[in-house]
Amino acid sequence: MSEKLETMRPNPAWDAEAHEETVESWARVADDVTVKVWGGDWCGDCRGQLPDFAAALEAAGVEDVEHYPVERVDGEKQGPGVEEYGIELIPTVVVEDSEGAELARFVEEEDRPIAVWLAERLDELEASA
Repeated sequence: MSEKLETMRPNPAWDAEAHEETVESWARVADDVTVKVWGGDWCGDCRGQLPDFAAALEAAGVEDVEHYPVERVDGEKQGPGVEEYGIELIPTVVVEDSEGAELARFVEEEDRPIAVWLAERLDELEASA
């Protein structure tokens, strides 16, 4: 993937120590997952949420992160993987295992930051495994 989302540039002010549990959760799966991020640098939600998410991934050592820039064309979201993954709202983040099976999905907005919300889903999967 050649195109990078500017919004996935890690927020330098994000405090990994304040999010120790989240970073530890991501660090446990860092080598076993692919993180796919759909977003748009034009999107306010993306600009607000993705820099902190990128900082959390960086702090945890998650390196397999794919960027999927989304454009708005006639009110429709368009871009790589949009149809295949059923992307309607951004940011959308899909976490897949090494076989390409979806483990967790964050869509647009939850009551917690992306990294925290997905870490909780991954922890639940680990606990039930």
